[in-house]
Amino acid sequence: MKPFVYLPLWFFRTRVLGRKIPLQSVVFISDKCNLKCRHCTFYAKKDAVVRTYAAIRDDLEYCHAQGSRFVDFEGGEPTLWRDGEHDLNSLVRLAKQIGFYSATVTTNATRPFKGLEADSIWVSMDGVGATHDAIRGEGTFARLVENIEGCGHPRVSVNMVVNALNHTAVDAAIDFAKKHPNIESIAINLLTPFKGTEELELDDATRDAVLDRVIARKKRGDPIMNSLSGLKFMRRRASAKYCWMTNFVMNDGRRLPECNGKAAGLCDRCGFCMAGEMASVMTLKPETLLAGLKLRVGG
Repeated sequence: MKPFVYLPLWFFRTRVLGRKIPLQSVVFISDKCNLKCRHCTFYAKKDAVVRTYAAIRDDLEYCHAQGSRFVDFEGGEPTLWRDGEHDLNSLVRLAKQIGFYSATVTTNATRPFKGLEADSIWVSMDGVGATHDAIRGEGTFARLVENIEGCGHPRVSVNMVVNALNHTAVDAAIDFAKKHPNIESIAINLLTPFKGTEELELDDATRDAVLDRVIARKKRGDPIMNSLSGLKFMRRRASAKYCWMTNFVMNDGRRLPECNGKAAGLCDRCGFCMAGEMASVMTLKPETLLAGLKLRVGG
């Protein structure tokens, strides 16, 4: 019941009183990774950063004190993380002990994640079969499917970043998620052109066509995590953004009050689906509120 007591209070303090209080945190625990994805620059680093258990504990306590109650652990590849006797489940348990209502992990699913205690798991999937492999490496899609089917976790979803290499494969990805018995939903993001990935950004016409297609599929009832209101915000490139609803702890220990895309000057080219979802929450769009409760609280 705690979330249902806290969330109305949080909304009153933010929407009515105008305070910028984060509701969720993204904590990067390492930039160590086992892939060389076309749209990622982490793998190019010579010395991978692996943050310590103590440092992550301090960051979680900080985020909770700021007001955040939901946490996502990301990498690099989070399942590679270790610090002595501590593994990824140690961090999930720690988050719960500190007081977070749920903990989520995002993985590339090339390594088994059976037994992962996260409340929900997001698998990065950039298409089906050869499309995914063209971005993440040969054989990665087969391993993704094998590990999803072998994990036994009840709440696994996939996350697709649409870019110039895979934009024609969106329907196939939605169909795959819809038909697979072990996948709950699919989230659709568009590539945000951070330095080194600019050539993969969608042109305006293609971006709009992709979002129109996803909106049509959402209206048909396909299992798309994005709310209809959130997708429409993305389609309009709405200027009103509430990205302070998520704070970030970066691999180098920097604590950011919102997405680092702002510092990079990329807000007007943002493709993160959560920007649309957060705007919809703050304007009280009912289907977004319900989707958010289902995503974070379950049910």
